[in-house]
Amino acid sequence: MPAAESYLKPDVIRQIKRLDLRAQFIVKGFLQGLHASPFHGYSVEFSEHRRYTPGDDPKDIDWLAYAKSDRYYVKKFEAETNITGWLAMDLSKSMGYASDASKRSGGLTKFDYSICLAAALAYLMIGQQDPVGLAAFDTKIRRSLPPKSKRTQLATLLTLLAGLEPTGETDIGASLTQLAAMLRHASLVMVFSDLLTDEEPVLRSLRRLRHGGHDVILFHVLDEAEVTFPFRGLTEFEEPETGERLELDADGFRADYREAVGEFRETYRRECLESGVDYVPLDTGMPFDRALTEYLIQRRRRG
Repeated sequence: MPAAESYLKPDVIRQIKRLDLRAQFIVKGFLQGLHASPFHGYSVEFSEHRRYTPGDDPKDIDWLAYAKSDRYYVKKFEAETNITGWLAMDLSKSMGYASDASKRSGGLTKFDYSICLAAALAYLMIGQQDPVGLAAFDTKIRRSLPPKSKRTQLATLLTLLAGLEPTGETDIGASLTQLAAMLRHASLVMVFSDLLTDEEPVLRSLRRLRHGGHDVILFHVLDEAEVTFPFRGLTEFEEPETGERLELDADGFRADYREAVGEFRETYRRECLESGVDYVPLDTGMPFDRALTEYLIQRRRRG
């Protein structure tokens, strides 16, 4: 029996297995549709060589490749062909929210939705022999997993994620600053959060990561109800991290609420664009395979 099963409940083990299959399905379907790497510019379409150019060390010439092609090629070093990925997962209590409508349709919490996306991206990068690690945070990084590209890394990562619960308060800015200090070379940092906190500290930390030479993707995950606001009549709302309650007329508040959410997303879109951060607004009503595929296609086109 695998070690994981000695401390994880059977239902959690089943979730991990389903998640692994789901990640494979998403990524394989995407790759079959494109016949190329969506992380174009990082793993350079699985090529291990490049043409020799003046200034290269002749000792690096691959003479076997020369014998086959009558052209000079040099082997690419690992630093040229691989990018190190970090999955930064928000553990704040608000990430555990799933609206009643979402629950009735078998929907996922924001945290579960983020895990599905993270697993698919990890599967994709490990398939390209790119190392991937994990940093799970609330007010600071609580758990971390060093990046590796071994096939067993995905199972290790999923096992770690399955043991996490979104229960804390949050300080995204401080946590991403802490992560930036851990990074030893240029990395691809993929952040999964609902961003329900003050915007400026988060934006400062994203700029700091970019200034450090890192590529950043910000997956902004909200519940479908947090975007559409389907509530009717007098409704009581509870702030998940403070427990504060508020009763209001949902019908009279809907237009103002939707406008505020639109401005919230637009602020991040604008600031991320200016800083060179990829901003990906998502909600749990979107099938995450489609959401991921659409994003990767856009990224590849830009690449």
